[in-house]
Amino acid sequence: MYKGITVGAITTIGNKHVNRGTPCEDASFATTKNGVSVVCIADGAGGKQYTDARFGSDCAVHVIADTLTDHFDALYAENREAAVRGYLMAKLRVAFAGIMEERTIDVIDRLSCTLLFVAVKDRRMMIGHIGDGLIVRISPSGVSPISMPQNDKDGKTYFVTAAHADNYMRLLKTTVDDVHAIALMTDGVQDSVYNEETGLVKPVVAKMAETFKDGRQEAEKSILDTVQKFIVGSSNASDDASFGVMYFEGTKAPSPDTLESEASKFASSGETFKDLSQAIKPELINAHEIIMKCQGKEVPATEATNTTEPDNQPSAVETDVKNETTAKEPSQISKISIIILAIGIILCVIGVIELVLSLKG
Repeated sequence: MYKGITVGAITTIGNKHVNRGTPCEDASFATTKNGVSVVCIADGAGGKQYTDARFGSDCAVHVIADTLTDHFDALYAENREAAVRGYLMAKLRVAFAGIMEERTIDVIDRLSCTLLFVAVKDRRMMIGHIGDGLIVRISPSGVSPISMPQNDKDGKTYFVTAAHADNYMRLLKTTVDDVHAIALMTDGVQDSVYNEETGLVKPVVAKMAETFKDGRQEAEKSILDTVQKFIVGSSNASDDASFGVMYFEGTKAPSPDTLESEASKFASSGETFKDLSQAIKPELINAHEIIMKCQGKEVPATEATNTTEPDNQPSAVETDVKNETTAKEPSQISKISIIILAIGIILCVIGVIELVLSLKG
């Protein structure tokens, strides 16, 4: 068990923003309060439409840190993950509404940002992530990603201001067992230390986290110097950069010999998720037919013969999910039901005729 926790975080402006004369849009915050240690970082969205992203990212790290330190037990104990994600995003929306009113902002998207956080109380740990950036676990056996960059099929990332942001948020509840440190970084650092194709995190991340054994003040100074010199300073087009660490004192650091640094050691088959989706389509269609037959339903000819789908149509996987989440279709009306309905109508007509004749008589 660890002897104590040291937290810290740094943010520095990228050369891209310096050259354009635009402000830093990243934000970071680390604190320990009420027995809860928290590290939060956020990356304000780039682009002309995101005029106030720096205010969004700064607000996000402080609101989430306060929420986690004030309500950690209740949030961790809640088994409905969707409810916790929804609550956290609701807290941000309330805070953002206040900024919009104060600064006369017309659209909430102007405050868009990503969000990464880790919170620990005793042995319990909660990790959250929406958007790009990287969260890394450092243990005696090495360095490995906990939560990787999150982008859509077009390469665009997700922001906390999205209409259904809670659906995109990743939330992990676990324990601190065998953890030496947790490192969080925005894409301004991530792009230099992480290979998405191989899943390799460079050993420098573990070395940066290890500086916290000397205390927060010295560690933050050391990391800031490293990021400014070797990451931000390496390119005129470098982005803003944030790096946060939660360091567990008295735990074992990884041996330098266990930190793989050669991408060639990580074999890759080249297979993509699109390949998997295409391969399972015929199996899923066949499974659907079997289920229909087992339920005593007749499989429509179009379903039985259609084994390929146009690119602009929903995939078999999407269709199956949609079928699972919508109400069951009503069963077809049998011939007997039609006959009974017809007889009922005829009897009603006869009754009306008899009523009219009796009134005339």
